[in-house]
Amino acid sequence: MREINKILLTVLLFSVLLCRCSKPDNGSGNTIVNPPPPPPPPPPPVATGISYWLTSGDKTNLLSKKTTKLDFGNITNGFPVINVDSTQVFQTVEGFGYTLTEGSAHVINQLTAFARNALLTELFGAGDNSIGVSYLRLGMGATDLSTKVYSYDDIPAGETDLTLAYFSLANDQVAVIPVLKQILQIKPNIKLLASPWSPPVWMKDNNSSIGGSLIPAYYQVYADYFVKYIKAMQAEGITIHAITPQNEPLHPGNNPSLFMSASQQAVFIKNNLGPAFAAAGINTKIIIYDHNCDRPDYPLEILNDPAARAYIDGSAFHLYAGSINVLSQIHNAYPDKNIYFTEQYTASNGSFAGDLQWHIKNVIIGSMRNHSMIALEWNLANDPSFGPYTPGGCTTCLGAVTISTTGITRNVAYYNIAQASKFVPAGSKRIGSDNNGNLHTVAFLRADGKKVLIVLNENTTDQNFNIKFNGKLISTSLPGTAAATYVW
Repeated sequence: MREINKILLTVLLFSVLLCRCSKPDNGSGNTIVNPPPPPPPPPPPVATGISYWLTSGDKTNLLSKKTTKLDFGNITNGFPVINVDSTQVFQTVEGFGYTLTEGSAHVINQLTAFARNALLTELFGAGDNSIGVSYLRLGMGATDLSTKVYSYDDIPAGETDLTLAYFSLANDQVAVIPVLKQILQIKPNIKLLASPWSPPVWMKDNNSSIGGSLIPAYYQVYADYFVKYIKAMQAEGITIHAITPQNEPLHPGNNPSLFMSASQQAVFIKNNLGPAFAAAGINTKIIIYDHNCDRPDYPLEILNDPAARAYIDGSAFHLYAGSINVLSQIHNAYPDKNIYFTEQYTASNGSFAGDLQWHIKNVIIGSMRNHSMIALEWNLANDPSFGPYTPGGCTTCLGAVTISTTGITRNVAYYNIAQASKFVPAGSKRIGSDNNGNLHTVAFLRADGKKVLIVLNENTTDQNFNIKFNGKLISTSLPGTAAATYVW
């Protein structure tokens, strides 16, 4: 019995010593208890599902987020397939938006402070209830959708102002600049492109706001006028990222307007505007043409001039004539020069379904598939009479929003742009995607890694189809004349 107790005591002492060796003292007389190792982190979530937003020609869906769950998987059916290929990378997107005409700013500025802030936040904000517009075009002076005809240097008939002593932004300071400053508070990084409809009339050979040409003796004064405008806007805290020398230079019948041939524009840029920007240290981009796709010879003539080309960032287009594929023709001829789509209007007598289909196909999908960095619809806002407009200006141009005393109406151009701007921020890159029959598409890769696919069903009936990415498919359906944006 005594031997057994001796053995048990020996085992007990050995156990205590072993315990003290495995639990070191921390210097305070207390032993440290090692915590159990932490569990391994959970694997990162796999983004397999697609969210999508739908706008239909019958207005039953207006940028409506759909709750149907779409997941990639192994699917076998006979539906058309749209392949999305993120290894094919094309141009970087600078933005989607509208033109903030002086008339647009005028009707926006008439809203109460609360209503104005709500509208601008909806248009330019980044929240769930905003559409994220990221690019605006401005009239440099009056457009045909302004409350009156004006330039920044209007003087009595018969006089000239070669030193631009009377240059003033006073007309823009009434509504345009205040609205722009509020937009910049919401979207500080929004990009702005400015286009003149006409120089001051004293610089023109017909002394009229309608038509005529810039007098060659005033080329340098007009170049200085651009410099003054950019610096005056900068003094207001507004950066002009790009300009075009003339809106629609081959359409001298508007009010205001100017005729400017390709050779005239080339001379103005290489001898006056480009050197004036360089001398003033101005980095604002010079973008040529700014007119229809039926005259590719115009931008090509200017780009073929090496002295002019040295100052040029790219070419801008509208689509009131010609084919959107012309943008690729210019890109292929000068791939180092950028492409911009700067204007397309919707008419007051157009149909929602027809304009949704045509504009999504051409302005959004078409311009992007043909290398454009931006896609802009025309007027941002108007009143119920489609004004303001100048005498002889457009009387049927429908704004993206109509502002009345009873509220705000969102028109088809609002949804045309929102279908892209809400989901494709500046800095996104276009990637590969297929068109398939009457299904037209464009795809993007965002900086956050998400993919965006815009699809238009040009059929009048519902269309089933598959989206394929990385070897997996989802199956979905679009109503006739509807557009959807898929994000994953």
